[in-house]
Amino acid sequence: MTGINAIIFDLDGTLYVSDALGEQIVAAASRYIAELRATTVADAERLIRETKELLIRRQAGAVTLSLACRELGGDLPELHRRFAGEVDPVPLLRRDERVVALLRRLSERFDLYLYTNNNRSLSERIVTALGLTGLFRRIYTIEDSWRPKPDRDALEKLLRDIDRQPGQCLFVGDRYDIDLRLPAELGSAVFLSQSIDQLLTLNSIIQ
Repeated sequence: MTGINAIIFDLDGTLYVSDALGEQIVAAASRYIAELRATTVADAERLIRETKELLIRRQAGAVTLSLACRELGGDLPELHRRFAGEVDPVPLLRRDERVVALLRRLSERFDLYLYTNNNRSLSERIVTALGLTGLFRRIYTIEDSWRPKPDRDALEKLLRDIDRQPGQCLFVGDRYDIDLRLPAELGSAVFLSQSIDQLLTLNSIIQ
């Protein structure tokens, strides 16, 4: 962990955990695919699930909802337009003062960034609801490239944009294959956090 001066956080499942919000996002995706396929929402949800399983077997790793929907003929900008318009994260999130305090302490020592497969509208509303506004030097979303994680070109562009070498960065995420494997292959430090309790240990292990 030595030599790090920037921390790049994933958002969903990393800085908060909300099954209810995840269910809203899946429901919006299912409605979109149901319209495209002229089928029921239940059938669309099944198609998405089966497509993710197929892609996982094909790629030997985790697969995002966005990639499954694209495989089914969906358009990523339209999918995320639906997410932005149909999903309301605010009632489903609770500000955790421990997370706020952690990121404030870290921001005194490191430049903090957010790198998420979510869209800008939802990401900004989630960050506001969590009480984390102003703590990130920049928020990178799916809208910056329309190339969802994991994507080497998008990741390398982010590193150039923040003017960092991989070894100067720590990536924090809840899904190793999606958030962390590629940064690790490039030479970055990575931290897998799948609960708030795990996230809170970050301050004690990074020097």
